[in-house]
Amino acid sequence: MTPILKLENLSKRFGGLAALTDVNFEAAKGEITGLIGPNGAGKTTCFNLITGTFPATSGAVLFEGKDVTGLPPHTLVELGLARTFQSATTFPKATVRENILRSALLRYPVGVVPTLFGGAPARRALEAAEAVVTEVMEALELSPHADRIAGTLAYGHQKRLGVAIGLATRPALLLLDEPAAGLNPEEVDRFGGMLGTLNERFGVSVLIVEHHMRLIMRVCNHIVVLDHGEK
Repeated sequence: MTPILKLENLSKRFGGLAALTDVNFEAAKGEITGLIGPNGAGKTTCFNLITGTFPATSGAVLFEGKDVTGLPPHTLVELGLARTFQSATTFPKATVRENILRSALLRYPVGVVPTLFGGAPARRALEAAEAVVTEVMEALELSPHADRIAGTLAYGHQKRLGVAIGLATRPALLLLDEPAAGLNPEEVDRFGGMLGTLNERFGVSVLIVEHHMRLIMRVCNHIVVLDHGEK
């Protein structure tokens, strides 16, 4: 079976600093793959190269067998690859529901103007996106907070909202960058329970960077270790 993600000799240099050197690994379709290593090992740099945030110095990123090296993030989202960040990236003055809906609508090629004027395709797209929002909120236990302003949420709920925003694009592969950072042990365990069902419920493969080894060991099918930019 073709892996959903494959890195081939992926390298990144910042001037004279080698952040990643000839990294090779695969992430299997339908599974959760952990990417671990000490601070400065190159984990976030690896994510940034996969998602087109930074250009690779050399090597290739293959997504579902296609070379997507250097494609911009918005194009990768359209292809089915999404990510979260260490810090929650939300619209703090919008509600939880609105934040997730904005993300869900990214996968529909219908603009706002047709929606405002009642275009049938836009109405159908909006209805489909709203259904995705409802399912994502249920999966991440955010339904009770649907109408809360995102900036007023507790930290743990903001982290979950970040995952929900990524998941709402209905990706084939979701990259999670330290989703449990800053959570207390009880919150980490609860999040692990949710994460363990996401790939089954939504058919999404997951690549996760995380320092909580208990969480990694609980949810991951495979683990990749980076150290000083090398696998």
